[in-house]
Amino acid sequence: MSWNVRRPPRAEHLTALVTGGNASIGYFIAEQLAEAGATVVLGSRNPAKAAAAGTAIRARVPQAHVHHMPLDLADLSSLKTSADGFPLDRLDVAVLNAGIAFDDPPRRENAAGHEAMFATNHLGHFALTHWLAPLLTAAPAARVITMGSFAARTERLDLDDLQCTRSYDPKQTYGRSKLAQMSFAFELDRRLRAAGSTCQSLVAHPGGALDSLTPTRPGVHTNPLPRRLLGLPAGVVLQGKDAGAWPAIRAALDPTARGSQMWGPRVFGLRGHPRPEPPQPHMTDPTTAAHLWNASVKLTGVDPAAPFQAERGLPEGDLRP
Repeated sequence: MSWNVRRPPRAEHLTALVTGGNASIGYFIAEQLAEAGATVVLGSRNPAKAAAAGTAIRARVPQAHVHHMPLDLADLSSLKTSADGFPLDRLDVAVLNAGIAFDDPPRRENAAGHEAMFATNHLGHFALTHWLAPLLTAAPAARVITMGSFAARTERLDLDDLQCTRSYDPKQTYGRSKLAQMSFAFELDRRLRAAGSTCQSLVAHPGGALDSLTPTRPGVHTNPLPRRLLGLPAGVVLQGKDAGAWPAIRAALDPTARGSQMWGPRVFGLRGHPRPEPPQPHMTDPTTAAHLWNASVKLTGVDPAAPFQAERGLPEGDLRP
């Protein structure tokens, strides 16, 4: 179907959660969903930043319905409370976007002793999906959109060292954490299909999205003229974070989108209008995904597929096709 990134389908009937919706690409996903009419919930651990993001959205969309859900993905013990406090009675779209990246060593751990990027980017979203399941099953055809990254293309998971205890490089570890997210998303859709669920899991990635090509949003993002000018040459092959949000918006709102698809920018996967693109084999390998899933269940204590199986009256357990 033809797709206008400036005028996606109206979404007044949808409720959407965007983790990390107070900043960066997450903010623009939230803003664009609100422009389409969706009720948007910003998942953020910082109430002040969430409030600033809500103000920025309402400045552009005066009638926007924007809520805040306290969310700290690094703290697994808090996620059930966060989901229980969701301000609405159902969830049509969950955009698993929040994440952290470190540029320099040393390796860092959260309070539970998990490597920080793997814990926040993957384990937090893995567990959150479990706790959001009752809200997702209350919607007639929910979608879970996982934000992937170009950084995952060149990485491979070390299944014997998922948390990089033996060999740590921040860029490699970040790429592996994003690959873990994407592997989880594809495996989640396989398990949803096996359970007969109407919920679908998709992947989106923003391509090359730079701050210097991103428009200013007062209180959220400032892009002064000198930085904009310096960023202009990069605009030939890259784009701003507002455009980086487009694949997630299409994955969320395109009525033809289907589970297990990956959406990315049209031009070399780096910039342009969103389109479905074939994921690389290492992102969708079911053997690797099953190992990662089982390890993640042990680390988090929850199984995101179990509530969907129970909702269909199926026994909990491994229902992979």
